[in-house]
Amino acid sequence: MAQANTNRTAAAPAAAAGQTGQYLTFVLGAETFAIGIMAIKEIIEYASLTEVPMMPGYVRGVINLRGSVVPVLDLPVRFGKGASEVTKRTCIVIIEVVLGTDRHTLGLVVDAVNAVLEIPAAEIEPPPAFGASIRTEFIRGMVKVNSKFVILLDVDHALAADEVQALTEIHQDQMQADGQAA
Repeated sequence: MAQANTNRTAAAPAAAAGQTGQYLTFVLGAETFAIGIMAIKEIIEYASLTEVPMMPGYVRGVINLRGSVVPVLDLPVRFGKGASEVTKRTCIVIIEVVLGTDRHTLGLVVDAVNAVLEIPAAEIEPPPAFGASIRTEFIRGMVKVNSKFVILLDVDHALAADEVQALTEIHQDQMQADGQAA
């Protein structure tokens, strides 16, 4: 596995010295992001999605994952950019987010999956301070890998609580519809 190569200039977030975390890196447009592997359930090939009417623009649709309806999000749209273009390297990363005591399964469309990196906690920089008007609560930190920054996402905060609740209701409504159609 690759080892993160960092040039630290600021204090790392509060973490036990010597701890190393594993992160799955992936590409969205020209940027590289990472998610802690403990949040990742699996990575699947991009397949056709069922669009659900009246959803926010960042919800691409839903997929049937072994009998479960899973909402699929387009992260660039969620982050205020244009929709991802589907290519042969596009895939869906299935993650589990925690909201309070509830766990929710979501899919994230990514342009390409790179590798799993082992990143020492001491090498993770805190998110930069952009001012009050820029939302950074979904950023766990940043790390420099091969002279380029990788943004570590905090998937539990990538969506607001009310958004996860709405997606869960979509999931439940779809499951009820599927049960009635059977």
